Amino acid sequence: MTLSPAARVGLAGAAVVGVAFGMARYAYGLTLPDIRQDLGLSELVLGLVASATFAGYLAGLLLTGPLATRRGSRAPTTVGGACGALGAVIVTVAQSPWLLAGGAVLAGSAGGWVWAPYSDIVTRTVAERQQPRALAIITTGTSGGLVALGALAGLAALGSWRLVWGGIALAAVAAAVVNLRLVPRTRPAPRPDGRRGTSSLVRALRVPAAYSVVYFAVIVIYFTYAADVLQRDDLPAAAVPALYAAIGLTGVVAVTTGAIAKRLGSIRVAALCLLTVAAALALLGLASDSLAATAASACIFGVGYMTGSAVLAVWTAELVPDRAGTAFTGCLVVGAVTSVAAPAVAGAVIPGLGLGTLLVLTAAVSLLSGVALMLHGSSGGGPSATPNREPQCPASTRPAHPPLR
Repeated sequence: MTLSPAARVGLAGAAVVGVAFGMARYAYGLTLPDIRQDLGLSELVLGLVASATFAGYLAGLLLTGPLATRRGSRAPTTVGGACGALGAVIVTVAQSPWLLAGGAVLAGSAGGWVWAPYSDIVTRTVAERQQPRALAIITTGTSGGLVALGALAGLAALGSWRLVWGGIALAAVAAAVVNLRLVPRTRPAPRPDGRRGTSSLVRALRVPAAYSVVYFAVIVIYFTYAADVLQRDDLPAAAVPALYAAIGLTGVVAVTTGAIAKRLGSIRVAALCLLTVAAALALLGLASDSLAATAASACIFGVGYMTGSAVLAVWTAELVPDRAGTAFTGCLVVGAVTSVAAPAVAGAVIPGLGLGTLLVLTAAVSLLSGVALMLHGSSGGGPSATPNREPQCPASTRPAHPPLR
């Protein structure tokens, strides 16, 4: 059976993003309690390593553009797969904090390399009416990665936390092979030059960028410390892998993000995601000793987390369709900066505030930001409400996409 371009790109993108985001990027938080015990690391060191993994993610984001300009948009996704596999192998065998940090940073960089290029790949190889759905499917691949991560965690409970990272290495290799088989190589797309193009992009992305600051900060706090909270409250060992699996399973609803954003508007969907994540954080911080509350937190978080990331991809492609990859990368870079800072700040304040209080305060930030974004959308949305589209040529005279090679 021959797959359509949308199906080929969607399947490959979901696999690669699923491993890079659903597994490699958040495995550190899942295995953090066992790493602490095995290597004897302090809270500060653990927080710094967590921040370093997101610094790797930021580096991947910044290097993606130059590589895509020279080799096409598929090249960064291949590099990301290699970084995920190699980094996971290093963590698997790490016996010192430095080796652990190096492998975690390399694995963490995979997400930076792979996510944004798919915006360009989709806009250049998939029919316009299918693009929102394809982007949502690719992003929702993270759900499958989280389910797989939960399964690996269950297996590791019978042995060692290192089995989690070994499984990630194998999954990264498999996803990279699928990507090379299904995604066509594309020539670099011409990019607007000059200050006018940059200033126009900045104006269009002010609201999505502000959303990224809050969204990524609160997401990182949840993933970094969720497993730690559960283990501190002496819940069953199966609670941790079950939490990740629940996040992944409920996050599958994000495949409908494109349709929902078309009906409600991307800005309102983003606001609702922040409100949803706030509820999940509050439950985790206030009632983590309850299995029911923990399960509810994971399910609520899965919906907010996955839809929140999918809507950012759809949102930026709507606002700047001719520079979708660049626009998405810009918002991801902004979010990555807060992702780097958030775990380090958390590790420094936890000894004084307590982990539960930190989670509740983070929930309050997400709640207030969601309300502010909802009010902004209700007032007309400002300049970001209207896509930054250039005049379109008639179908008969519109230039074709750059040829594949």
